[in-house]
Amino acid sequence: PSTGLARRRASRTAAHLRIAAQRFAGKLRGGLREATEGLPADARALLPGLVVGDTSRVPPELHEAFEATDLLHLTAVSGANFTILLALLIGPPGTAHRAERRGLAPRLGIPLRATALLGGALTLGFVIVCRPEPSVLRAAACGLVALLAIGTGRRRSLIPALATVVLLLVLYDPWLARSYGFLLSVLATGALLTLAPRWSAALRRRRCPPRLAEALAAAGAAQAVCAPVVVVIASRVSLVAVPCNLLAEFAVAPATVLGFAALAAAPLAIPVAKVFAWCASWPAGWIADIARAGAALPGGGVDWPGGPSGGLLLAVVTLGVVLVGRRVLKSPWVMGICVLLLILVVMQPRPLTRVITGWPPPGWRMVMCDVGQGDALVLAAGAGAGVVVDAGPDPVLVDRCLRSLGITRVPLVLLTHFHADHVAGLPGVLRGREVGAIETTGFDEPPEQARFVRGLAHARHITMTRAVAGEQRRTGRLAWQVLWPPPRPAPDPDGPNDASVTLLVRTAGLTLLLLGDLEPPAQRALLRSPVAAALPAVDVLKVAHHGSAYQDPVLLRRVAPRLALISCGEDNPYGHPSARTVAELRAGGAAVLRTDRDGALAVTGSGQNRSGSVRSGEASGEGRGSVW
Repeated sequence: PSTGLARRRASRTAAHLRIAAQRFAGKLRGGLREATEGLPADARALLPGLVVGDTSRVPPELHEAFEATDLLHLTAVSGANFTILLALLIGPPGTAHRAERRGLAPRLGIPLRATALLGGALTLGFVIVCRPEPSVLRAAACGLVALLAIGTGRRRSLIPALATVVLLLVLYDPWLARSYGFLLSVLATGALLTLAPRWSAALRRRRCPPRLAEALAAAGAAQAVCAPVVVVIASRVSLVAVPCNLLAEFAVAPATVLGFAALAAAPLAIPVAKVFAWCASWPAGWIADIARAGAALPGGGVDWPGGPSGGLLLAVVTLGVVLVGRRVLKSPWVMGICVLLLILVVMQPRPLTRVITGWPPPGWRMVMCDVGQGDALVLAAGAGAGVVVDAGPDPVLVDRCLRSLGITRVPLVLLTHFHADHVAGLPGVLRGREVGAIETTGFDEPPEQARFVRGLAHARHITMTRAVAGEQRRTGRLAWQVLWPPPRPAPDPDGPNDASVTLLVRTAGLTLLLLGDLEPPAQRALLRSPVAAALPAVDVLKVAHHGSAYQDPVLLRRVAPRLALISCGEDNPYGHPSARTVAELRAGGAAVLRTDRDGALAVTGSGQNRSGSVRSGEASGEGRGSVW
C-alpha cells in the first residue's frame, strides 16, 4: 500500500510539474502575441511562427507566397531556428570545438561541460515553449544534429547520429514515417551534413568568398534533395527557391534571436518585449517581402508532373543538372551565360516576351486575367495604367497578370461585390502600384470580406467610394457608366450577387458590358431600369457569374454580343460555365472564350468601325489567337 501511495504521489507531482510548465509556456506565447500586436501586418503574422510555430495569423496569400518560393519552412518552427539559438550560445560554425570558441557561453566564462548542460536545458525549454508536438521534436533533434556537426567539424560521423535520431522519433511516433514534413527535415539535415561541405569546398576552390560559398552550398544542397519530395505534393518546381532562401537567410538569424528575446522579456516587461519585437519586425518584414517578390515573378515556377513518378523524374533531372553543373563551374563564361538565361526565364522582361510570344498584344483595350475560379479584368487607361475590375481570389496570380501587362498605375480598382473570388486578390493589385481609389458596391456582404477590403484601403490611405447607377467617368480614351446597382440595392436571399456593380464600357470604338455576378432577378430588374432604355448591342460581354446556368435569356438577346468572355477555373466544382449558357450565347451569334481553356484573354480595338481582335494565352505570354 505504501508503495502504491508513493507511486500515486509521484504521478501527481509529475502531472503538476507538466501542467505548471505548460502554463508558463502558454504565458510566454501569449506575451509574444501581445508584444507583436502593434507591428505591421507581415511581421505580426510571421514572428510568432518563426519563434514558437504559431502560424494562426499568417494570411493565405502570404502562406502561398512562402510555398511558391520554398520558404515555407520559415513560417513554422524548424531545426534551422533552433540551430540559430544554439549557435548564439556556443558560437558560430566551426569554432564551438576550439579553445578560442566564441558565443555567449565562453564570454560569460561558462566551461564546455556546463555549456553542454545549458544547451540541453535550452533544448528542453524550446520543446516545452513550442509544445512537444512531433514537428517540434524533429526540429529540436535535427537542429541538435546539424549544430553538432558544424560545431565539431566531424560531419560524416554524425550520419549515424542522424539515423539514430530518426529511429528514435519514429519509435516515439510511428505516424512520422508517413509525414512529408518529417522526410523533408531529415533530407535537408542529411544534405547539410554530406553534400553542402563538398559543394562549399568546390565553390571556394573557384574563388567564391567563403561565407557566400557556405550559404550557396547549403541552400543548393537542401533544394536538390528536397525538391523531388516537394513536387510530389505541389506538382510545381520553384526556380527562385535558392536565391530567395539566400536573400532570406540574412534576416532569419536577427528575426529569430530578437523574436526569442521578445518572448523571454514579455513576462517581465511588456514594453521591453515590444521594443525587441519592433526590432525583429524589420528582418521579418524583409523575409515576407522576399517571398512575395519571388512568388510574383512571372517565371518563378514551372509546372511539373506530381506523384511518385514526377518526383522520380525530377530526381533524375536534378542529378543531371548537378553533373552538368560541375563542368559548367569550370568555365566562367559558360556559367555566366547559364545564369543570364535563368534570369531571363525567371524575370521574363516584357519587351523580350512580347517579341517571342506576342503577349500582351499591341493596342490591347481589355484583358481578362486567368486567376482561376474568380474574376479579374484590366481596362487600358494609358501608358502603364489600367482600371482594374475585380481582383480574383489569388494575389499572386493577379499581380503576375498586371506585371505582364506593365501596369504600374491603377487610377481605380472597382470591386463588383465582396465575394472572396472577386476581392481576395486585392493585395496583389496594390503591391508596388500607385492606386487612386477603390470603388465598391453598396451592399457590404459578406461582412468579413468587406472589412478586409476596408482594412487594406485604410492601411494604404486609399479613398473608398460606392458605385451607384447613373455614375459616368472617363480617363483618357476609356469611358464607363455604372448601370447597376440602384442607390438602395435589394439583395436576393442567395447573397450579394444581385448587388454586383455592372458597367457599360466604351474604349477605342468598342462597347463592353461587364455584368459582375448578376443573377436572373437582378438581370431582369436591370432591363426594367431607366438606364436600360439606352442599352445598346455590345461588342464584348463579360458573362455574369462565371457562365453559370442562371442567366436571363432576354438580356442575352438584348445585348447581342459578338464576343462572350467567361472567367472560370479549370475543373472547378461548380460546373462553370454551363453548357446551356454557352449554347445560348453561340446561338445568338457570339464567339465564346473562357479562361479555363484559353488562358488570359486580351481584346484589342482598331478605331471607330467596331472591329477588333482577341488574343488568348497564359499571362506568362504563351499566345494563341483568333480574330473576330
